[in-house]
Amino acid sequence: MADNSFISEKSIITNADIGKNVKIWHYCNIYGCKIGNNTQIGSYCEIKKNAKIGENCRIQAFVFIPENIIIGNYVFIGPHVVFTNDKYPTAVKAISSSWKCEETKVGDNVSIGAGAIICPGIKIAEATIIGAGSCLTKDTNAFSVVAGNPAKKIADIRDKKYAKIYKDIIDIYA
Repeated sequence: MADNSFISEKSIITNADIGKNVKIWHYCNIYGCKIGNNTQIGSYCEIKKNAKIGENCRIQAFVFIPENIIIGNYVFIGPHVVFTNDKYPTAVKAISSSWKCEETKVGDNVSIGAGAIICPGIKIAEATIIGAGSCLTKDTNAFSVVAGNPAKKIADIRDKKYAKIYKDIIDIYA
């Protein structure tokens, strides 16, 4: 199989492990991370060291993924989503590199709406849908639809209201 990767010359990529058929658009900063096969990274994204992104992911423009974020396969991340990795950040800790870097895990087949904020140390279970503009402060259960600030479970993707919309994801787990 031919490698049909596209990496913009206008992006800065250092010490990254990039899979096959990956597309990285303009003005991205990507450092010391791993990006799986068939994943696309939109313009103006920043992905830091020790972040891991699975296969077949779609990451839209202006997404920030700091250290120790682990993203599963078939994950959609809308524009302007921000992951955080320190519960109590200060400039002093940043300057001295003494912060406590929390690990966040995103399961397979997750969809994160535009402008969502993912707080540190969260575990997002497989097949979770996170509404646009949500602030996720707690772990999710599989098949949850969560929204709001703070984000709360509002439904299950298998509910009648959502079953047709998310049939492609539900069928994977049937």
